[in-house]
Amino acid sequence: MYRKGINMKVEKLYNKLNNDFITDNMTDEWFKYMGEVEEFICDNFKSRSMGLVCDFTNEIKEVYCAVFPTFEVMKTIIDEGVMDAMLFVHHPSNWDIRKAPKVFYQMDKEQLKIFKERRISIYNLHVPLDNYGTYSTSNTLAEVLGIKVEEPFALYNGAQNGVIGTTSFKDITALKRNVSKVLGHDVVLYQYGDDIITDSRVAIIAGGGNDIKFVSEAIDKGVKVFITGITNSKHYLEVHEYEKKNKINVIGGTHYSTEKFACIKMCEYFKKLGIESKFINGVPIFEDM
Repeated sequence: MYRKGINMKVEKLYNKLNNDFITDNMTDEWFKYMGEVEEFICDNFKSRSMGLVCDFTNEIKEVYCAVFPTFEVMKTIIDEGVMDAMLFVHHPSNWDIRKAPKVFYQMDKEQLKIFKERRISIYNLHVPLDNYGTYSTSNTLAEVLGIKVEEPFALYNGAQNGVIGTTSFKDITALKRNVSKVLGHDVVLYQYGDDIITDSRVAIIAGGGNDIKFVSEAIDKGVKVFITGITNSKHYLEVHEYEKKNKINVIGGTHYSTEKFACIKMCEYFKKLGIESKFINGVPIFEDM
């Protein structure tokens, strides 16, 4: 799978990540949009769009975790003089809804050259990290929000990327206030339903979960509160009309802020393997909401 001559310890780490998170039924398609940085992308990622993105090192002394490989994130690593390391990201491309309709854009080529010179590999889990489990984006968001998870839902690309659980908050205003406190900034509430939370049940899909298919599934399960990241009504007009019609309350907390807890949790994963790990903060795009 990897290039000949790769250090056995490094190969073992990549294989463990693959075995722990990636299943044969998972699919993704990042590489088809990454032509401008193709020269840096390894064969593994060209064929799978998940796992090892840039095969630049024979030794990994430390791991840096981030939601997106933004210019600022990569600059932080470069400025610290890091060598022989790995950048773990939830997305291999960057997100900015303000650039719509082309909301994803690629890593900086000059920074990638420095990563190659400094022997810093890049590894990505998007669909696999969204999938229901200890480190998943929705599970970790539920955990920090104090929501007790009951079941997964929202199947996409071979992953169950959402969770349904119960909250101790009785009304939507109090829940919104708690989400704002946990995420560290004001969030948006589209109050299309009742103030009281029916049976204390809440649906969560971190990131870009505001989709009619997933909202419909939550409604079918008797849930009337939906927490996600991207809720901009200008870009998602149709789903908002659907939510209004079905009287479901929606809380939006930005793409970055709702997914960051999974990457923070991944630092624990690497530390359990005996590898020092550090989370690099990003900046939420409030226009997501």
